[in-house]
Amino acid sequence: MKGMVLSGGSGTRLYPMTRAANKQLLPVYNKPMVYYPLTTLMLAGCREILLIVNPQDEASYRRLFGDGRQWGLEIGYAAQAKPGGIGEAFLLGRDFVGKDRVGLILGDNLFYGDSLPAVAERGATGSGAVIYAYWVSDPSAYGVVEFDEAGRPMSIVEKPKQPRSNWAVTGLYFYDADVCEVAREIPRSARGELEISDINAHYLKEGRLTVEKLGRGYAWLDTGTPSNLLRAGQFVETVEDRQGLQIGSPEEVAWRKGYIDDAGLERLIGPIRDSEYGKYLQRLLARG
Repeated sequence: MKGMVLSGGSGTRLYPMTRAANKQLLPVYNKPMVYYPLTTLMLAGCREILLIVNPQDEASYRRLFGDGRQWGLEIGYAAQAKPGGIGEAFLLGRDFVGKDRVGLILGDNLFYGDSLPAVAERGATGSGAVIYAYWVSDPSAYGVVEFDEAGRPMSIVEKPKQPRSNWAVTGLYFYDADVCEVAREIPRSARGELEISDINAHYLKEGRLTVEKLGRGYAWLDTGTPSNLLRAGQFVETVEDRQGLQIGSPEEVAWRKGYIDDAGLERLIGPIRDSEYGKYLQRLLARG
């Protein structure tokens, strides 16, 4: 299974924090923001991952992730010169996707829930397009899914002035290999971007779109504004402090999924043994 993390963009809503640092490299409590979407893809079973980044930030991402081998992954990089819409990921990643199914997640999205691995795996192993909807109080700020009485998706509208439902499309998507050709053929919007809503609408029209609703047992946080970034950090801190368990730890996910063995985890712990993060990983290994 392949996955892509969209980690480009200029992060203007977080200025001046993003003047010298890429948005997805900012901390959400105790980890870089990008750790959270990366581990979501890992939970779905993605082991070949392409990071789409700004050219000037690629070196920073390479220092953070390398080639991913330490986590049992294969991580590659593609540079996006300027923002061109979420759907542009499938033009930049066309060779990477090839003939395989692929997951795409936005680099500033955080997902949490006990059943999240199973839900993500269903998308990864499904057919056509699988997207996720989350009930929000302000749907006009998102792509919105309208359902019929039987719960089937009827329409997807990007940032409607009069939303027909409160179900917002989240930043996690899974597609078959056809998505690259779909992205190539769909015209850009009036703002010059390749809209992901148009790609989803194409699959919907063909009857190949599945929408999974994330109910009250899940959290979906967009960390793209200062207030949302703060709330996300507080959420992670609250859960981790209460449970003593980490959210968004690539080392832990890789170990629990069997991507690395005990010896592999021990090697990762070595350089960070005295940090709180390292001590947490040591406790995991000791418990087995």
